[in-house]
Amino acid sequence: MDQNITMNELLAYLGPRGTYTEQAALNYSSSATLKPFPSISEVVRTVASHEAAEGIIPIENSLFGSVTETLDLLIREPKLAIRNEIVIAIQHCLIVSSSHKEQEIHRIYSHPQALGQCSDFLKNNFPEAQLIATLSTSAAVEQVMTQDGDSAAIGPERAALINGATVVKKGIQNNPYNVTRFIVIADSDHPPTGNDKTSICFSFAEDKPGLLNTVLLAIAAKGVNLSKIESRPTGKILGEYYFLIDLNGHRQEANVAKIIAEITPATSLLRIFGSYPATEIKR
Repeated sequence: MDQNITMNELLAYLGPRGTYTEQAALNYSSSATLKPFPSISEVVRTVASHEAAEGIIPIENSLFGSVTETLDLLIREPKLAIRNEIVIAIQHCLIVSSSHKEQEIHRIYSHPQALGQCSDFLKNNFPEAQLIATLSTSAAVEQVMTQDGDSAAIGPERAALINGATVVKKGIQNNPYNVTRFIVIADSDHPPTGNDKTSICFSFAEDKPGLLNTVLLAIAAKGVNLSKIESRPTGKILGEYYFLIDLNGHRQEANVAKIIAEITPATSLLRIFGSYPATEIKR
């Protein structure tokens, strides 16, 4: 780390530059020093070891669901908390290294998820093109910059700007409502703002009827909205799961605090990932 950059100024994110995660980091803080890392686990390790004050990683996409690596790392790393969230629209672009004719494109590079999210555009416009997977959408643009003029990439507009590439067409994704939620991880969560969300994780010591319903009833009885629920295998016994839920409200608010207190005795493990400002999702 540059000795002139203090830990309090460093914001780690899943790189490389030009990705949607970098865009989320820029949206979150225009003053922090951004540093890309090659994997979600490296971002988590950097924040957990206090090499960076905060880190930004993806947690959920509106089309493809949760990022399971992020969920599993949150479960395994008790030192970290969710401090904030950022939601950004995913607008994929067709990008080339220079001006060209579209019929000359024979190879298209991108991350497999981006290729899938633009499948309709590719089928209708480039049915014969070879689709080549890359580690990230930004890496796809970098790859195209070294290729002949018959190659293109699918990625964010920022990746084109950084690499001096040309955007041929914007908004080529199948679904115009494609958004990704990113979380800011740190060593503590956020103070109450009046419009917050609390994420928790719990599991049960045994598998018997009604245990999960006990938790859900406790939430409903307090009039607290449950905005998300899902499960992840514990990795210990087949059929044993962690349950992850998002509640409207801050953990310091009376109703949320009562819910946590009531359900704790019924669980074998309960972790509060954090309370943080809720982002309004436009429908």
